[in-house]
Amino acid sequence: MLETTIAAIRPADEAAMAAARELHGRLTKPAGSLGALEELSVRLAGLAGACPPPLPEPAAVAIFAGDHGVHAQGVSPWPQEVTAQMIGNFLAGGAVVNAFARQAGASVTVVDVGVATPLPTDAAVSDPAVSDAAVSDAAVSDAAVSDVAVSDVAVSDAAVLDPAVPRLVVASVRRGTRDLTVTAALTRDEALAAVRTGIRIADELIDAGAGILLTGDMGIGNTTPAAVLIAAFTGADPLDATGRGTGVDDPTYAHKVAVVRAALARHTPDPADPLGVLAAVGGLEHAALAGLILGAAARRTPVLLDGVIAVSAALAAAAFAPAAVDAMVAGHRSAEPGATVALRHLGLDPLIDLGLRLGEGTGALLALPVVTGAVRVLHEVATFDSAGVAEK
Repeated sequence: MLETTIAAIRPADEAAMAAARELHGRLTKPAGSLGALEELSVRLAGLAGACPPPLPEPAAVAIFAGDHGVHAQGVSPWPQEVTAQMIGNFLAGGAVVNAFARQAGASVTVVDVGVATPLPTDAAVSDPAVSDAAVSDAAVSDAAVSDVAVSDVAVSDAAVLDPAVPRLVVASVRRGTRDLTVTAALTRDEALAAVRTGIRIADELIDAGAGILLTGDMGIGNTTPAAVLIAAFTGADPLDATGRGTGVDDPTYAHKVAVVRAALARHTPDPADPLGVLAAVGGLEHAALAGLILGAAARRTPVLLDGVIAVSAALAAAAFAPAAVDAMVAGHRSAEPGATVALRHLGLDPLIDLGLRLGEGTGALLALPVVTGAVRVLHEVATFDSAGVAEK
């Protein structure tokens, strides 16, 4: 599946991009007056291979959740149980991502790809599409993931993209990663299983009609492997790639940077081997997000990136398939410094900068109207000729 997905990813269509630039020149506005929105609409035309590109709607947020063995090193003050508790909150509609998703009319799919503690009972049974067979304490085989990554229970397209009802998919590869300071966080097969889960979720959402995918994440301690991934793929110093996550104090931050350095020294991850990097120092949600991005790129569907977890996964996706960057839109600039390092490496400019560092998909959701507006201009704004407006 990974190989066929990568093979389907193609660079942006230059003819469609040229057509979009030409159309912008004929619209009733001064040339270049919409700034970055114009180039964004051109990029989306290139992705779709059409001018104008399809409107990016409906929107679907995919929140991948996993836990991390490195939590044992004291890199976060929050207990690991919060990951499962927040899944319950997502499904009850009580998180910030839910509030923003309701505002945007976006559906929310929560994917347990590796949560360490049991989900709340009401969360575990909140969606009849959840397959109990998907839950396993041990790593599942590559073949098994093809059966459990998305439930076999039939779900209507309307249910998949229902903005009123958050949906849970259980696709647990293992109950959290191993401690990356001691050993590889995942085996290559486990990392591959998580990537494949992300691809399958992308396919499911796009098949149901989603016009744009938004990345979300949940996992206590996940900014530490994100920092290692960013340093590994960009060559950045760990001090530049590591942030304070949920707001750790100075001693904890210094310790966190030391943990990132130690992980890099132990594993010496090779950016030319993205699956190996994900296995050695990544998280299950990072690997699944990389798969989601690849899946969207293969289907020529835009994927709106959230914060530092998303952009660390985007680095892996770009290492698998450089042309996948053409499907990526940077929603916002996270307050985590590693996010800026990663965006610079990817050549992406964020649409908004509000000092956010929550994750969940919140920044991507706030940026969604900007993306929609950029495309709507090409669909709805009159040309000088059609409006009878004189040009200069």
